[in-house]
Amino acid sequence: MRRKSRRPASPLPQRHGVDPVHLRLPLEGPWPTVRDHLVDRLPAVPAERIDAALRDGEIVGEQGPVAPAEPFRPGAHLWFYRDLPEEVRVPFELVVVHRDEHLVVVDKPHFLATTPRGRHVTETALSRLRHALDLPALSPAHRLDRLTAGLAMFVVRPEDRGAYQTLFRDRLVRKEYQAVAGYDPELSLPRTVRSHIVKERGVIAAQEIDAPPNSESRIDLLERRDGLARYRLRPLSGRTHQLRLHMCGLGLPILGDPVYPVVLPEPAPDDFRRPLQLLASTIEFTDPLTGRERRFETRRTLTAWTDPQGWADDAGPGPQDLRTI
Repeated sequence: MRRKSRRPASPLPQRHGVDPVHLRLPLEGPWPTVRDHLVDRLPAVPAERIDAALRDGEIVGEQGPVAPAEPFRPGAHLWFYRDLPEEVRVPFELVVVHRDEHLVVVDKPHFLATTPRGRHVTETALSRLRHALDLPALSPAHRLDRLTAGLAMFVVRPEDRGAYQTLFRDRLVRKEYQAVAGYDPELSLPRTVRSHIVKERGVIAAQEIDAPPNSESRIDLLERRDGLARYRLRPLSGRTHQLRLHMCGLGLPILGDPVYPVVLPEPAPDDFRRPLQLLASTIEFTDPLTGRERRFETRRTLTAWTDPQGWADDAGPGPQDLRTI
């Protein structure tokens, strides 16, 4: 079996905590120049932008900048910076709750994506942490939805990444969430909810269908008052939007949910009102490298519970009103 060749180290550093794009040219093809191949391969990028990047030395190979008329070189490696989208800064603090030579654990705010995706690139927890902590190799151990606040874990060294990501893949991490939703006196709790969840690519809402269960959540009532309740949610599987779907299926959609039970119009990028009242509150696991028991707890609270009237009436803080890092 032929071994896969290792990618060369990038000659370009990260920018704003974001890696440069890496491309490897095909081993054969009809293109007379590198430029011709890039125009074919990157149809969403105007040819004039590619020409400008080549002219300005922004596209580099292993030997340095690629010339505008450089002949096509089969198998050559190229790097360049993507044109970053304009992003509204998420005006909430990202708090580091633990850091050692293996792990960084943070308390993520609502509205901040965990990793670059789509229109969220620099305004992500990963990009902020790489830049602020000077840890360019930092990588996520798992994923936490952009709208969900709470604990997210990152791996410092590439050689440790597999061990920690395997913990989440194999369901060896005990996770608890808190949520605020309505209270139904007719609903008996605690209970375990099981269903079959499917999520189509490009469709924002997941669905529950009539099929053997592939998801399981434990739902407990913590306290109630004035028609609201605070719940503890323990996912025993990891399907997309699982907790939100299971709560909605019980007739208790989580406050601030823009998808369940109804998909609402997407808010403006600078609208930070009424965040989803879902919080990743606890992470527990046996460390695969040290054998130690690890437990991390959030320092955040859910505002619809601590200040329900303020959460309901708040027009939303602007960037000038909040501390950022």
